[in-house]
Amino acid sequence: MNLVSRQTLSQWLNQSLQVHNFKDYAPNGLQLQGKPTIKKVVMGVTASKAFLEKAAQAKADAVIVHHGWFWKNEDPCITNMKYERIAYAIKQELNVFGYHLPLDAHPEWGNNAQLAKVLGFGVNRVEGQVETCGQGNLVWLGTPPKGKEELGALLQHIETILQRLVLFIGDKTKRVSRIAWCTGGAQGYFDAAIAAGAELFLTGEASEQVFHMAQENGVAFMAAGHHATERYGVQALGEALKAQFPELDVEFIDIPNPI
Repeated sequence: MNLVSRQTLSQWLNQSLQVHNFKDYAPNGLQLQGKPTIKKVVMGVTASKAFLEKAAQAKADAVIVHHGWFWKNEDPCITNMKYERIAYAIKQELNVFGYHLPLDAHPEWGNNAQLAKVLGFGVNRVEGQVETCGQGNLVWLGTPPKGKEELGALLQHIETILQRLVLFIGDKTKRVSRIAWCTGGAQGYFDAAIAAGAELFLTGEASEQVFHMAQENGVAFMAAGHHATERYGVQALGEALKAQFPELDVEFIDIPNPI
């Protein structure tokens, strides 16, 4: 049986996702050491206890998630929920890899790139590079799918694809040609999207002030779910992993989350 070493997998992931280019809110890369050799990898959005249990049932040697552990400003003490997760992963000898901003921003496997692909968005490019705005250039700019330029039609399209209701602020009869998006909890970048000339900003979550910003600037806003907009990057990374290491058994396990 061919196995991949933990070190080889870690090096490939870190290099491919260019973790050295990001100043993040949590460590990117191997967050918990497990078995030295790996055959089964389970991909997921968040390293929750429920996800870890499903991964262990699938006989995983490693998990790769977008939302890992040890976030900035959180209580560093390993107690309660944090203890239960870590203790369980150690008992199962799981390698836990987490990639946050590097997986958001990757031009091919990233959450923004994959959400655009899933929803059929056109991606604007300037001199061959994706047109972006916002802190760290995390907000992408582009166009709605052909035939979905009217906001009502676009809203229905997105709800159908993501299979969930979307919080919408705006005029459904308005037609748009320039849109911006950033997956997850990126409502704080709404002002950057407005400044960049977007007529619609799509993200995962909403805060109270976005209602007023949308109303007073005449720019539509959609919150389509943090989890729902970030299911696709880890899946694309999993496909890339299988192509790079055919000997690995790679599986995506989704733990539904309404947020």
